[in-house]
Amino acid sequence: MRRVSVIVFSLLIALAVPLAVQAHNEPLSRNRSPAAGSAKNFELVGHNPLFRRGMNAAPAIYKDHLYVGNRTDGSRGHDRPGVLVVDIKNPRHPRVVHEIGPPDEGVASQSSRELRVWPEKKLLIVMNFTCSTFIHACAPGEEAWSFRFYDLSGSHAARPKLISTYKSSLFPHEMFLWEDPVREKRALLYISTPHSSESLNDDTPNLVVTDISKARQDQFEEVATFTANPFFTAEEIENQDVALHSMATSPDGQRTYLSYLGGGFMVLDTTELAANEANPKVELISPAHNSPRWPNQTVHSAVKMLGSDYVVTTDEIYGDLLDDFAFEDHGCPWGWAHIIDVSDEVNPQLVGEYKIDENKESYCRSEVGQDPANTYFTSYSVHNPTVLSNVGLFTWHSGGLQAMDLSDAGQPQAGGFFYPKPLADVDTEDPALSQGLSKVVMWSYPIIKDGLIYVIDVRNGLYILRYTGPQHEEIASVNFFEGNSNLGDAVRLDG
Repeated sequence: MRRVSVIVFSLLIALAVPLAVQAHNEPLSRNRSPAAGSAKNFELVGHNPLFRRGMNAAPAIYKDHLYVGNRTDGSRGHDRPGVLVVDIKNPRHPRVVHEIGPPDEGVASQSSRELRVWPEKKLLIVMNFTCSTFIHACAPGEEAWSFRFYDLSGSHAARPKLISTYKSSLFPHEMFLWEDPVREKRALLYISTPHSSESLNDDTPNLVVTDISKARQDQFEEVATFTANPFFTAEEIENQDVALHSMATSPDGQRTYLSYLGGGFMVLDTTELAANEANPKVELISPAHNSPRWPNQTVHSAVKMLGSDYVVTTDEIYGDLLDDFAFEDHGCPWGWAHIIDVSDEVNPQLVGEYKIDENKESYCRSEVGQDPANTYFTSYSVHNPTVLSNVGLFTWHSGGLQAMDLSDAGQPQAGGFFYPKPLADVDTEDPALSQGLSKVVMWSYPIIKDGLIYVIDVRNGLYILRYTGPQHEEIASVNFFEGNSNLGDAVRLDG
């Protein structure tokens, strides 16, 4: 593997482009990518194309409203670039009722990529940062970032009002919202700040934890930081993509699961943070070199299977477009899901994996698997997971939405799929994900609300679905659950 320059590496981290080494091995379980406009064990309840703008990003839900960010910016040619507000009171007919636009959102060079809602404080959190001219179609601009907090009380649920802004000490990429299940009105924001070390002595944080309990008073305190980079050798730092992409806590907050891209998967002890101790320490439980390994490892997300000693990880890999830019192989077979046993937290063990057909060696050797029109601007990679005890929901880019039966963690099975019929056209195609043959890009962490599933396709908009496959009762019984927070039913279900 060739060395990636610091400038290129930092840019790729900011752009969410994992560097990956290809691998080809047969799956433990298989599922075929479906035809456009088809489904198995999913029922379409409602859909909104979100003005056919394309480049939709993360959603968040507060009561009868859903908020959707944007992967691109507000530069010329991007219609409706702000945060959209969707009325979902009638799930069969979701309708856009407002847009948070300039000067707060939808400005040039800035992407509203990540959103969360803290319902206890009636707050919408929007993470903005400078986006890429290359893979996000953004205008060039100075490096900038912020977390904007919007009031959702009363009529502001439909027309959010900006009340405070926080700028983290380092450039952010993803965030996990943890609400204290013991101390009312306390919440922490776990923020990944991906950084590739240039030396063994570089201790620049890859994780920043911020207390947002007083966000309404415009008060924010960074209470802890962490990096695992010093635990890697000089050779590993030279040759691997060692940086924190994202993190997720256990519902009680005592453990945090780190997705460290080429550095692998790690478990962090965050007990003192959860307990609200003064000057809390965060310590690595699983040594960096004890991470389970697989050939094309680029750990993007890691979430706990509730009520168990298992963690599910995903590896996101883009298409061949990025090969020259990132000096590494991308494209087929892309990335898939892995199941890790953490009953021995010091020595996590890989016990299972799940692929769709496009993640198989046979597909990579096929005519369509070698067609640049299908591999250059396309990704058949898993992206974001929302996982309960026995069933998981996974956005799989051009593989659509996949449901996975996890009742046997060592042998995960296909539970169903939803593959929407693409819109005829959109204002902005995703430069790296939707300019190829496939026009489906399922992207967000699925959100479960009142037994229904809310998910965003970058290109095609908002979909509201009902799952009817194996373990469907588990999803049907959920009031609220999402993969990137511990809100709603998370603590109860992990019981």
